Amino acid sequence: MRTLLFLLKKEFRQIFRNKALLPMILVTPIIQLLIMPLAADYEVKNINIAIVDHDHSPYSQNLVSAIIASGYFKLGYFGNSYDAAFKTLEDDKSDVILEIPNGFEKNLVREKRENLFIAVNAINGTKANLGGAYLATIISNFNNIINIKWNNEAAISKPAGIEVTSSNWYNPYLNYRFFMVPGILVSLVTMVGAYMCALNIVKEKEIGTIEQINVTPIKKHHFILGKLIPFWLIGIFIFSVGLFIVGQWVYGLVPLGSYFLLYLFLSFFLIAVLGIGLLISTYSQTQQQAMSLAFFCMMIFLLMSGLFTPIESMPKWAQVIAYCNPVTYFIESIRMIILKGSTFTDIKINLFIIIGFGIFFNGWAILNYKKTT
Repeated sequence: MRTLLFLLKKEFRQIFRNKALLPMILVTPIIQLLIMPLAADYEVKNINIAIVDHDHSPYSQNLVSAIIASGYFKLGYFGNSYDAAFKTLEDDKSDVILEIPNGFEKNLVREKRENLFIAVNAINGTKANLGGAYLATIISNFNNIINIKWNNEAAISKPAGIEVTSSNWYNPYLNYRFFMVPGILVSLVTMVGAYMCALNIVKEKEIGTIEQINVTPIKKHHFILGKLIPFWLIGIFIFSVGLFIVGQWVYGLVPLGSYFLLYLFLSFFLIAVLGIGLLISTYSQTQQQAMSLAFFCMMIFLLMSGLFTPIESMPKWAQVIAYCNPVTYFIESIRMIILKGSTFTDIKINLFIIIGFGIFFNGWAILNYKKTT
């Protein structure tokens, strides 16, 4: 125990003396947590629309006003030339073109129907899909308003059908930041644990101090614990700052579940990701090698963890990879605890899987670490 305390003292001194490493560990994650939830939003707004109005009637003007007033579209071009509107689409100045034909109001009044033409820039599939859907919904609502105006609302026979009433559970105001902040917090803790642990050990390889430790009578488990415990504590500190200061004060995110359960899961998760960092360090001789390998692992972990896209929408082979990813289980569990108030019974399977990951990665790293005496 005394040997371990000396090693921990040495590690903390080494960390706090490194003026470049300390800001990366403590400041960078907080800045990222402040910025990333504001940018990571699936709601598509500010869609640039080009409107070609050949009719210039009160009806066409009302339709244009309804589209702009929705808040989803920005008018990038308005005129009566489709070629000019298409040029804005080619120059990426417009995302959608709406063409209102000549005689729009007249045909609508006389024939009770009219066609509109919509052209969508589909390079960005998500933006194209949502933009087209938003525009179709606005036009449909505009059409309903016209029908009510033309007919006596009381005389309209309401067809029989099923009326649907929706209720938003766990996030009643559909605040997307409540969904993203826990996931981003997990990603930051993962990067600090795996990246910094790997780089710290490999740096000692580069400067030669690890060779001095290897020839001492220090046991292998003392050395490994001395490397893991400081970053385990730093990971808990960063998580606490992100949860209580950024999460609650900035975004108003208050966990509904148990704080003890949250930190219990965090403790075992950090052991698992620190084991990944330790494993990377055993296969790397330079910091450049460690960074490249850690970056490869982190990209897979974060992009295939359900942070940005649902795992259920992935191909079957990708779902297999996702469920072999420890980050997947922590993101799922932290969202359940914070947003749903889930209990130990709800997340116990995920917790046992994380414990298994911790045993696997740390065991592999210990077996692969060679200490000479």
